[in-house]
Amino acid sequence: MKKGLVLEGGAMRGLFTAGVLDVLMQHRINPDGIIGVSAGAAFGCNYKSGQPGRVIRYNKRFANNSNYCGMRSLLTTGNLYNAEFAYHRVPTEFDLFDNEAFEHNPMEYYVVCTDIATGLPVYNLCTKGGHAFYEWVRASSSLPIVSRPVEINGQLLLDGGLTDSIPLQFMQRKGYSKNIVILTRPAGYRKKPSKFTGIMRILYSRYPGLVKSISKRHQMYNTQLDTIAACEQAGNCFVIRPD
Repeated sequence: MKKGLVLEGGAMRGLFTAGVLDVLMQHRINPDGIIGVSAGAAFGCNYKSGQPGRVIRYNKRFANNSNYCGMRSLLTTGNLYNAEFAYHRVPTEFDLFDNEAFEHNPMEYYVVCTDIATGLPVYNLCTKGGHAFYEWVRASSSLPIVSRPVEINGQLLLDGGLTDSIPLQFMQRKGYSKNIVILTRPAGYRKKPSKFTGIMRILYSRYPGLVKSISKRHQMYNTQLDTIAACEQAGNCFVIRPD
């Protein structure tokens, strides 16, 4: 029986996830695999590398640094979170990511992205640290409108939450029959249609598959919540969410 950990995204709401992960690490809860979406992908990798506290530490240090995130980066690079500083300099210069520990830990680590050409999710099993891995994490975290698509292996990718916000079913298909699901929305939350769908139809008019997925995202998300509730009732998953 394989045990998994499923991490929803949610931008800075993901700091809730980071805190939960730190506690799980302190109690030596070791799943067989993890899947992360967006902030879940960016923060969850520290579980596999065994670095509790790192997410909170570098976000506290750089949250107000315009080189890390902000309008200056958006206007000058097209990315709210600066691609070079946030995703490459932070883990290699300022708060080192332990690539060696990440690679030697047998725990599987998946990230979810969205292929803008098809409007379908892309799941990548990450086994190596370093530049290519950081790019997968960046792609998974690249929100539409405020991020440029990230090209990897000929695919243009954006945030995985657009097409598979809470990928519990993916993990189940991979044989993970028992899962901890960490959500970043409180109980009772239901997603409504996006207010930005009209803007996205214009910005991404060349990608009808992506626009279709975005327009139906609220339906996909709420269906996933129903699936999680059923799995929780059946005793197949344990859900952790903010109050």
